[in-house]
Amino acid sequence: MASSFLGFSLLFLSLNAADGFKQYTLDRCVFNSSELKDIEYFRSYYYNKDEIIRFSSSVGEYVGYTVFGVKSAENWNKDTAGLAAMKAQREGVCKPNIEVLYPNMLTKKEVPPSDVRLRSVTPPGGKHTHMLMCSVYGFFPKHISVKWLRDGKVTTSDVTSTEELADGDWYYQIHSHLEFTPRSGEKISCMVEHISLSEPEIRDWDPSLPESERNKIAIGASGLILGLILSLAGFIYYKRKMQGRILVPTN
Repeated sequence: MASSFLGFSLLFLSLNAADGFKQYTLDRCVFNSSELKDIEYFRSYYYNKDEIIRFSSSVGEYVGYTVFGVKSAENWNKDTAGLAAMKAQREGVCKPNIEVLYPNMLTKKEVPPSDVRLRSVTPPGGKHTHMLMCSVYGFFPKHISVKWLRDGKVTTSDVTSTEELADGDWYYQIHSHLEFTPRSGEKISCMVEHISLSEPEIRDWDPSLPESERNKIAIGASGLILGLILSLAGFIYYKRKMQGRILVPTN
């Protein structure tokens, strides 16, 4: 079975022009285990987004990809001390970081979405009057499928989705939008498929009231209940005060 490779990168920019960067350097560590033999270190030099020179720890020297890059690589390869320093990056930079990252990246268990939310949002304008957003949070690994169902059938028309967005804690989130014009009696659902789920997770949209109206009703009901509780507490306090008071007759 083919090995799967993982990696991480470090980017260094050099701003040489008012209208944006001219050149940058990208360091990469590619690995399929935390063993030094399974780690490869790269440093690539770019000019105007084109790679011109690359150092690879497996090759052991610089390789040029343009006329300027070839000339520069020839000169840099004559610097034995510089080459030794570059070769040392695999053990000095890659290995310590990979020993921390590897257990999390390869041994992390599949985690189902912690939350799937379906709500109405304001459409950007155009041919449709309504828009729904389905948000999926806290899943791992990255790959996930979010589909829209209209009366049980998958629809791809007027659907836009973000990429899987990293939360910074090894988990991901994604957001999918459906623009539509409501049809009488239609059922709209968001269906989430992920390797951690034994069956798709489906959220049905309740079009009975807009979300803003449902929120207003919920807030109003909460306020009413709180008012009744306070009124009842005041009435009980008043009755107890009256029971403990001795009435003195007056002429």
